[in-house]
Amino acid sequence: MDLGTRYSPEKIEAYWYERWVESGYFSPKGSGEPFVIVIPPPNITGRIHMGHALNMTLQDILVRYKRMRGYDVLWVPGEDHAGIATQNVVEKNLESQGINRKDLGREKFLEIAWDWTRKYRNEIRRQVKALGASVDWTRERFTLDQGLSRAVRKVFVELYNKGLIYRGEYIVNWCPRCKTVLSDEEVEHKEHESKLYYVKYPIKGTSDFIVVATTRPETMLGDTAIAVHPKDERYKHLVGKVAILPILNRELPIIADEYVDPEFGTGAVKITPAHDPNDFEIATRHNLPSIAIFDEEARVNESGSKYEGLDRYEARQKILIDLDEGNYLEKVEDLIHSVGHCYRCGSAIEPRIMDQWFVRMKPLAKKAIEVVEQDEVKFFPSRWKNVYLKWMYEIRDWCISRQLWWGHRIPVWYCDRCGETIASEDDVDTCPKCAGPLRQDEDVLDTWFSSALWPFSTLGWPERTEDLDRYYPTSVLVTGFDIIFFWVARMIVMGYEFMHDKPFSDVYIHQLIRDKQGRKMSKSLGNGIDPIDMVEKYGSDPMRFTLAILAAQGSDIKLDERNFETYRRFANKIWNATRFVLMNLKDFEECDISNLKLVDMWILSRFQKTVEDVSTAIENYEFNVAARSVYEFFWNEFCDWYIEAVKSRLESSERRLVQNVLVKVLDGSLRLLHPFMPFVSEELWQKLPVSSESIVVAPWPKVDKNLINEGAEKDFRIIMNVVRGIRNVRSEMNIPPKKPLKIFVVGEGFDEEEKDYIMVLAQAAQILEASRKPSSCVTAYFDDVREIYVELDNISLKTEIQRLKKKLEKLIHEKERYSNKLKDSKFLNNAPREAVEQAKEKLLNAEERVKTVKRILDDFA
Repeated sequence: MDLGTRYSPEKIEAYWYERWVESGYFSPKGSGEPFVIVIPPPNITGRIHMGHALNMTLQDILVRYKRMRGYDVLWVPGEDHAGIATQNVVEKNLESQGINRKDLGREKFLEIAWDWTRKYRNEIRRQVKALGASVDWTRERFTLDQGLSRAVRKVFVELYNKGLIYRGEYIVNWCPRCKTVLSDEEVEHKEHESKLYYVKYPIKGTSDFIVVATTRPETMLGDTAIAVHPKDERYKHLVGKVAILPILNRELPIIADEYVDPEFGTGAVKITPAHDPNDFEIATRHNLPSIAIFDEEARVNESGSKYEGLDRYEARQKILIDLDEGNYLEKVEDLIHSVGHCYRCGSAIEPRIMDQWFVRMKPLAKKAIEVVEQDEVKFFPSRWKNVYLKWMYEIRDWCISRQLWWGHRIPVWYCDRCGETIASEDDVDTCPKCAGPLRQDEDVLDTWFSSALWPFSTLGWPERTEDLDRYYPTSVLVTGFDIIFFWVARMIVMGYEFMHDKPFSDVYIHQLIRDKQGRKMSKSLGNGIDPIDMVEKYGSDPMRFTLAILAAQGSDIKLDERNFETYRRFANKIWNATRFVLMNLKDFEECDISNLKLVDMWILSRFQKTVEDVSTAIENYEFNVAARSVYEFFWNEFCDWYIEAVKSRLESSERRLVQNVLVKVLDGSLRLLHPFMPFVSEELWQKLPVSSESIVVAPWPKVDKNLINEGAEKDFRIIMNVVRGIRNVRSEMNIPPKKPLKIFVVGEGFDEEEKDYIMVLAQAAQILEASRKPSSCVTAYFDDVREIYVELDNISLKTEIQRLKKKLEKLIHEKERYSNKLKDSKFLNNAPREAVEQAKEKLLNAEERVKTVKRILDDFA
């Protein structure tokens, strides 16, 4: 039972994690109902961030809880190859060495990318272990491993054969930096300060002109029409006529289309089909030509006449000069508008018409909409259901081809001899029609294509494995709101298409972690908090508990590093309380718990209710409620009240009974704490006289209804309130903590046991009964049946009244300050949740102290 004097997480965490893995505790056990989670796979592009830490902590709470409840638990780990992101970082690394990817060639580049992968997969494993995640490492997967690659090819070929994957020339989002296409969901829209340029287009054969407002004058090089709204009276006479493109003198038809907003700019818009998705749609409807004017680096191509070779922004400035010199630039206005950016490198997106591969999403989305509408797949918090459905109702075809080398190469081959196109699960090199040579498509699939198969591909599909039969569908997905469209929706789509069943029953959308000022954490702001740094500084358990207790549904987490210190102190409290119990277990023998005293009945009843509260909260994904419940029970009720109340009984004939109650409650408390704080709970639990190999596989505490005792809770609550009242008087009157007090009770008295608790907990020398309030006393507590008074001696009434009046003024000011703070919407919206809770506690404390001082002053009067 030996236990060190200090809580030192660095001495226990790595040790216990290795023991757990070696013992196979994280692999599925038993024949209970399956509970399955597949981890949202981290990208192999660097360190895990605080969002990952939150995500994994919440999953691990569920997994450890269900494991202790006897479920057959499987938590599948893995990593994502992260196509664009990984190719970006590998290319940058090569560029720093003066090496160009294209000079290396595809094969050599992929060798280097695989070396990167092996290095960073190991780094991610190390970080996941440091967080205490109880994943089954024997089932670890990678989105480019052999099994998942086979699954990806099978899905592509089956969808292709059904006509649900097709190749077509459409306008797409192009990143000039990454040199690849992006899906709509991969484009981040940011507000930009910009300009609105009013350009005059002459009307052919007249001296008139039509003015067009544009934010991108450089794209006029690709204009093929001018459009107005058909009901716009200002321009009806111009529809059907021809405008002249300034500078290039290209003839442009003036057309009418209902898409045009008459309120924007002048109500006339230029149509550039090759470089704007809405213009592309208009051009399709009106059979207009498309002129591409930018190359893959967003430089003007040969279609741009004298501007050829200029970067798009350089071209803008040169064109504006030419427009101004030609008297075509009427005016310029300031404008704030949204611009799409690459979600990986931050470059502004350039729409381009390209031949790409697409998935037809509308027919696939029908079932995925229906099951969420009917709550077959449920979202927590429920508001995300409507967000999901709104996007699904308006879903567009998904562009799945990427102009990269790193990723799943598209399994399509072309015959240049006869023009045949072949989609195949296996590599092919000879055309089945003409026996000519084949070449494979150069592009790779969008990373999210393989991720969409994750819930079943990780379990062995397309093979009909034992894991697939037993563990699909999975139970819950824990993820962030930012990938509902990237990932959650597509997993639901693919789950029903290929497994004919939901991929998971519940989707828990966790919070976004912000800094203490409410700002998003970012490298540019320098406000990020590295979870592994926090583990090394405070320990994994305090970090996990901090994230759990702040994880209120529907609210972002405002994180201050000081939060970790708060729950490091909690870990210390658990450690020291356990040391106290262990130090008092000499000659311990297990015995039946009977002949309980009031405080024993109270703590056992409170423990049963805490088990109920924590269990219910975890089942409902209310992680903060669960963490708060176990925190308040352990620190406030078990440590501050029960242990303090029974210390003297440990030196009496009741020693064995108290020892057994202490062990019973501490054992159960550590098991309640285990999902949140796995390492310290295991280290301490191993020292207790309990029979099980590890807390990881120990049973979750069961509620014993026979131990719930409302009467004992009510009676001891009165004692607690009396003690608090006496302590308040001691504090306000500056009575030394150790000075014994004389207490008087008027009205219904206390029995001897109750008196003992009050005397021990309030440092009272005597508790006497009186028929009325004695002189030289102040009120500590009162209710409907009794009044409690504390005797004061050797005080100057006049001096104390003056002192207390000054104190009352300060307390009233303090109360008003916290009251106003909690009425301030700016504070409530921007302050960390913990700061708001602290303000509420301080307000309650100030209110209580104001009442106490007023009562004392009334007594003096």
